[in-house]
Amino acid sequence: MKKLYKKKIITPIGEMIAMATDEAICLLDFFDSKTLLIDQAIAMQHFKITDGEEKDTPLLLELAHQLNEYFAKERKEFTLPIELIGTSFQEEVWRVLQTIPYGETRTYKEQAIAVGNPKGVRAVANANAKNRISIIVPCHRVIGTNGTLTGYAGGLDRKKFLLDLERQNL
Repeated sequence: MKKLYKKKIITPIGEMIAMATDEAICLLDFFDSKTLLIDQAIAMQHFKITDGEEKDTPLLLELAHQLNEYFAKERKEFTLPIELIGTSFQEEVWRVLQTIPYGETRTYKEQAIAVGNPKGVRAVANANAKNRISIIVPCHRVIGTNGTLTGYAGGLDRKKFLLDLERQNL
């Protein structure tokens, strides 16, 4: 049976909660997220455990380090193992998110086409909203067809901050 560990991480855009096994990050979400408790429960159910232990594991410490580098504009790619927990469609949508280059954006329509479902814009947006690994799986890089910032579970102010940070660091 796997163990699940938790760590609080302070970032310039708010406190985050990370969860990981010894092998992979499975959750990185904002402390004030409306779905944090649900997302934590899904991770615990996935690994068949009842609670996560607060502990500074090597993987969670490396996550905090890489996030600090990202916010300091010293890192453009994360090199951490992650475990996606979702339906096969959600996981495909999240894998496509990971192909969007740092500092660039895609529309929900472009993302739907990339997953082979050009008419599935709403399904893609819904899957993005269920992304449990913020920033590393960069759903903040997806925007509306007309270029507007829409649909970020962490809030549009955070989405704007992340996009501005990346654009300023190209």
